[in-house]
Amino acid sequence: MAVLDDMLDGSIDYAGLFPPAGLPMPEAVRNHASYLRGPHRRLLGRFIVPLARLGEFEAVYATLHGSEQEGWRLSALAGPDPAADRQAINAFHARRPDARIVAVETKASNPTEVASVAAGFPPSLEVWIEVPAAGDIESLITTVKSTGRGAKLRTGGVTAAAFPPAADVVRFLAACHRAGIVAKATAGLHHPVSGDFRLTYESASPFGTMFGFVNLFLAAALVARGGPADEAAVLLAARDPASFRLTPDSLSWRRHAFSGADLAGARRSLLRSFGSCSFTEPVEGLQSLGWL
Repeated sequence: MAVLDDMLDGSIDYAGLFPPAGLPMPEAVRNHASYLRGPHRRLLGRFIVPLARLGEFEAVYATLHGSEQEGWRLSALAGPDPAADRQAINAFHARRPDARIVAVETKASNPTEVASVAAGFPPSLEVWIEVPAAGDIESLITTVKSTGRGAKLRTGGVTAAAFPPAADVVRFLAACHRAGIVAKATAGLHHPVSGDFRLTYESASPFGTMFGFVNLFLAAALVARGGPADEAAVLLAARDPASFRLTPDSLSWRRHAFSGADLAGARRSLLRSFGSCSFTEPVEGLQSLGWL
């Protein structure tokens, strides 16, 4: 449906190289190439790759057939040296103009680090600065705003302790909304609706509570329209798929209905995308809801 497209078009940044999938480079690259040509390609965003592994990526990418090399956009995880990273990006683009690095993702734990990492890359390149959910989020987001970059939040991991409280996620979204900056999320967002799931793909993996990406996008849309933070936190943690209703005109949770324009606007202004080590799990989850 068009409403779903407004919320999820190009939203899933494929991070198959990272845990819990942790795929070898050849498998991750070939997966992304197949997703680019698959029936749900409109949901696919960037391919996430560490800058330190660009050479490895390039070697595998060069083995793809011509049509498989079309449509690639990369988001690269920065290393400790921005000057070296810039040189690596420029050299890569000179060799492979058909696979563009459109974004860099990096980390900072305090306002000084935020300003430092943001200054390391040219304005023409998207930079997403991952900041901790806990602590003085207002100062961090205010500094991100001053750099003209975007913010990034880690919403999970391979242990239960890696998942921030719902209230902290909403606090991050609200701070970004007040500052007028766009954010992205990463980790633990494999399923449309929040619930208890295996934290890794091991058969003995413990279960943990994971946020749903539909919950997250709707919570962002609620924050963007000025909704109360406590209700956005309840929405983020909502586990009952029946509480979400998709129609040709809107996607609703309880009394809150969001039009396609609402969802597209929240994507542009507040929450752009999310990283996932699986592309098939989010797609299969949407299919299980009857939405795809």
